[in-house]
Amino acid sequence: VAAELDRQMKDLRQARLRYEQGDAELKKAVTNISHDLRTPLTALCGYMQLLDREQVSPEVREYLDVMKNRIQAMTKLTEELFQYSVIVSTEKYRERERISLGAVLAESAAGFYGVLKEKGMTPNIRMPEEEVFVYANRDGLLRIFGNIISNAVKYSDGDLEITLDENGMITFANHSNKLDEILVGRLFDRFYTVETASSGSTGLGLSIARALTEQMGGSITAEYQSGMILVHVHFPQHLL
Repeated sequence: VAAELDRQMKDLRQARLRYEQGDAELKKAVTNISHDLRTPLTALCGYMQLLDREQVSPEVREYLDVMKNRIQAMTKLTEELFQYSVIVSTEKYRERERISLGAVLAESAAGFYGVLKEKGMTPNIRMPEEEVFVYANRDGLLRIFGNIISNAVKYSDGDLEITLDENGMITFANHSNKLDEILVGRLFDRFYTVETASSGSTGLGLSIARALTEQMGGSITAEYQSGMILVHVHFPQHLL
C-alpha cells in the first residue's frame, strides 16, 4: 500500500509540474502575442489619423468611422490582454502593506467622477465609522475597484451603491435591466461580453479584478437579485 501511495504521489507531482510548465508557457505566449500586435495596430492608428484629414465623400467618411471604431476596439482589447497576461505572470502586484479600504474605495470612485457625472450617476457610498484596514497591494486594489466601477457604468440603469462593512466585505450594487442571473454568472469569464454593453468592452476587466483579488488572498463573486447586480469583494479576517 505504501509503495502504491508513493507511486501515485510521484505521478501527481509530475502532472502538477507539467501543468505549471504548460501554464507558464501559455502566459508567455499570450504576452508575446499581445506585444507583437501593438506595432501593426499603432501603424493602423497612424494611417487612420492621416485619412481623417482627407476630404472624402459622406459614404467614404462613414466607412472610415467604422474602421476607426474597430481599430480602437482592437487596440483596447490588445492592451487589456497584455495587462491581463502581465498581472497573472509577474510579481508586480504581490507587495503588501497595511491599507485603509475606505480610503482606496473613495479614491477609486473619485477617479470616475467625470464618467459618472456624464452618465448622470451619483454613487451612494456607505462605510463604517471605524476604518477597515487590509494587508494588500494598493495599486492592485485600485485596479480591482476601478474595473468593477467601470463594469457598473456599462450595465447600470443609473444607480450605484458601494458598501464597505467592518469585516472587509465590499459590495457594489446597481440596477440593470440588461442582464439576468445567467449572464451575471458569466461576467468573470475571460473575453465574455454582453451584447448590450458598450462596443468598447473587452471582457477582461472583471477577469483581471478576480485574478488580482485572488492573488491577495481575497474572493470576488457576483449575483443577480431583484433586478440588481451585486459584486462582492471579500478579504478574510487574517488579511485585516
